[in-house]
Amino acid sequence: MNNRTMRPTALLAAIAAFVLSSCGSEPKPAASAEPTKKAEAPKPSDESRRFPKINLLNTQVIDKELLGKSFMPGGTLAHYKKGKLEYDLFAAQLPSPTDAAILLLDWKKALNDAKLIPSFGGYFGDDTGRPVFVFVKGSWIAGTAGLPEKQADAQARVLAAELN
Repeated sequence: MNNRTMRPTALLAAIAAFVLSSCGSEPKPAASAEPTKKAEAPKPSDESRRFPKINLLNTQVIDKELLGKSFMPGGTLAHYKKGKLEYDLFAAQLPSPTDAAILLLDWKKALNDAKLIPSFGGYFGDDTGRPVFVFVKGSWIAGTAGLPEKQADAQARVLAAELN
């Protein structure tokens, strides 16, 4: 090889070496001592006043995963007993009606044999052997657990009237 062809080749090799060395791993900034925490949802407020008082045994504020569902936020759970029948009503307020509607779709997927109740815009189905009726009203997601469909509908209407 002569000098003329060696210079461009050497120059290209030098440029390639420079580019490759500049693309190498540079020391990364030290990670902070504390891992980044996901913003926690605010604690749900006690909405006990919204639940019917007839046959009410107690209410409980659940911080997260209402009714044991990972997709559910916290909310208020009311426990009832009428004769031998025990059931629950629940309600959780979300930031927006869209958020509530998204959770309604999650419920549809979670319920076995989910059936749309067109007059209410909610779903009735089976959740691990327990009948559940869930609906949305504005930014609220609410419902009943443990009641047959007709009774669930009636109790849900009473609860829905209190959600504003």
